Amino acid sequence: MNQFSRSEKIIGTDNLEKLKDSRVLLVGIGGVGGITLEMLVRSGIENIAVADFDTFEESNLNRQILSLNSNVNRKKVEVAKKRVLDINPSCKINAISSKVDELFLDNLNLQFDYVIDACDDIKAKIALVKYAINNNIKIISCCGTGNRLKPELLTISNIWKTEYDPLAKKFRAELRKENIKYKLPVVYSKEQPIIKTNGTVGSMAMVPNSAGILLASYVINCIIKEV
Repeated sequence: MNQFSRSEKIIGTDNLEKLKDSRVLLVGIGGVGGITLEMLVRSGIENIAVADFDTFEESNLNRQILSLNSNVNRKKVEVAKKRVLDINPSCKINAISSKVDELFLDNLNLQFDYVIDACDDIKAKIALVKYAINNNIKIISCCGTGNRLKPELLTISNIWKTEYDPLAKKFRAELRKENIKYKLPVVYSKEQPIIKTNGTVGSMAMVPNSAGILLASYVINCIIKEV
């Protein structure tokens, strides 16, 4: 048996080839995006660009799958690229250590079939939606996963039907300012955030990783036409 024999048994050879040939841009490879990347690669997607300007910190160790004591202070995209190629050396991964904004996207001379927004920067999220609309690319975004403990309350909907999510509320407000009415698919939680008085966002492994798996699942199933 080869690396993807078990996958082939459930989705077939043709769908495995579709996954292999699809091109994905993943923005953000922290608590949500790190596991998204893992799922994409282990499912057979081989053409991936990842963008993240951050480095790993000790505080990431409690929840981010790419985070280890051995890579604290290292760039996330460098760690991600090494891990991806260790899982599947055939992957063509473009690791971009940069903030994402409209200027970055205007100068991104790469073609994609799917955009996955796993970042928490509202300006970057808006820029990615515009980029996807203008280039006729399918996109899915993640809303807030911090201050939550119940992954079973995560779901996929469109941005205009979300509730209990402060980040989604800001996201909708910015979309209205830009007069964007696109029914953007998002992963969001129906759980009311647990608010602490000092204002620091708390997070554990369960919710962000589950959200990242949902992002990857949505794209994978779109590619093989199961959603």
